[in-house]
Amino acid sequence: MIVKTKKFALDKKKYINLAFTRQIKKSWQWLLIPLAIMLLGVGLHFSGVYKNWWILISAFIGGLLYIAFWYIQFYAATQMEQNAQMFDKFAYEIDSRQIMIKVNKREGGVIKWDTIQSAEKLEDSGFLLNIARGQFLHFPKNVFNSDHDLKLMDNILRRKGLID
Repeated sequence: MIVKTKKFALDKKKYINLAFTRQIKKSWQWLLIPLAIMLLGVGLHFSGVYKNWWILISAFIGGLLYIAFWYIQFYAATQMEQNAQMFDKFAYEIDSRQIMIKVNKREGGVIKWDTIQSAEKLEDSGFLLNIARGQFLHFPKNVFNSDHDLKLMDNILRRKGLID
């Protein structure tokens, strides 16, 4: 059985949102360092040992810079010419052997299932197949031709062990 999708493109804003939130969720523990330093600064200030706010302010700015760094990385990826192909319109044919990306009826490419690291079933917007950091395939629910195709996609991902 083959799942065929309509021709669609990944929206740049959707890409930034998905990639950024996935990265922050994956590396949230790094945000604990500025938080601990801020708590240390507040503790030192109010205990009277070291009355200065620069520790708190520096840690807060450091945390903001960490978040801004990742946001800028994913925003910049949408502006680079070599990534322009990620946002072109493609149709997909998905089966248990491969994912066929079709530019038109005669041109396209293939992604083997072993390159997919993980998958997520998004409650509101379909499926997300993770390839690497910042690289994924997003299949919104509205690109599938029928509910049967949506269920078949879910079945293929379950058989591959990518979703529970």
